Amino acid sequence: MTDTTLNATAAASGASATERFLTDKTARPGGGTDTARVNTLATEVLTAVHDVIRRHQVTYDEYNALKSWLIAVGQDGEWPLFLDVWVEHVVEEVAAADRHGSKGTIEGPYYAPGAPALPATSTLPMRENEAGTPLLFQGQVTGVSGEPLAGALLEMWQADAEGLYAQFAPGIPEWNLRGSVVADAEGRFAVTTIQPAPYQIPTDGSCGRLVAAAGWHPWRPAHLHLKVSAPGHEPLTTQLYFKGGNHIQDDVASAVKPELVLAPQPAPSGGNEVVYDFVLDEKS
Repeated sequence: MTDTTLNATAAASGASATERFLTDKTARPGGGTDTARVNTLATEVLTAVHDVIRRHQVTYDEYNALKSWLIAVGQDGEWPLFLDVWVEHVVEEVAAADRHGSKGTIEGPYYAPGAPALPATSTLPMRENEAGTPLLFQGQVTGVSGEPLAGALLEMWQADAEGLYAQFAPGIPEWNLRGSVVADAEGRFAVTTIQPAPYQIPTDGSCGRLVAAAGWHPWRPAHLHLKVSAPGHEPLTTQLYFKGGNHIQDDVASAVKPELVLAPQPAPSGGNEVVYDFVLDEKS
């Protein structure tokens, strides 16, 4: 699997992610959080910033560079990208600390609700002669006690073989490699898709300037995105990676967990196949 270069501009991808967040997410600044909680969190964040400034003797030139960069992040529409890459994995860790079922990880900025409904055995929408190694992804959704969850919903989305996402890069059909798969009466599913490629987060905007200035790399390992849900159970948001793939050990988003790494095997009909089961916690 070869690393590829993201062709969509940071401004375009960032603006799309920002618009999607503002349209689809129910969270709004301050919504559902009382004054005392806001006071605690804001004060501790600012105190941590003040401590960094004092410990490292931050200069006015560095302070002004930071101010300029923060303004540019907003102008580029890259706040969702910045937060999802460098902050979300810790929020997810806290949110899932008490779960007993399958491991989750970050959603990232490229989810789009309303993907076409597909039966339990299906193929994700894709272009004719879609590039990439065919992959049969199959498994079962159960509860923590092992009971099959009939009709469980698996929302799937992924990058293509060039590391690009439909709806966030030009020239790709709207629902390419996106679908809402409904498991059968035993909670089973079998989805044909292609193995995605590793990709860079956009590097021609503010996040890319941070990566370059800090001497980091901008790569994410190849992965499948999933949201798995069933009535009476906690929904699971996760990503599944590929054993031996590039950047498994140094994901820029720090989102890889050992439990989420797949080990595909050659499929009799060509390409690869993998079995992965999901276990959902009951709602409390």
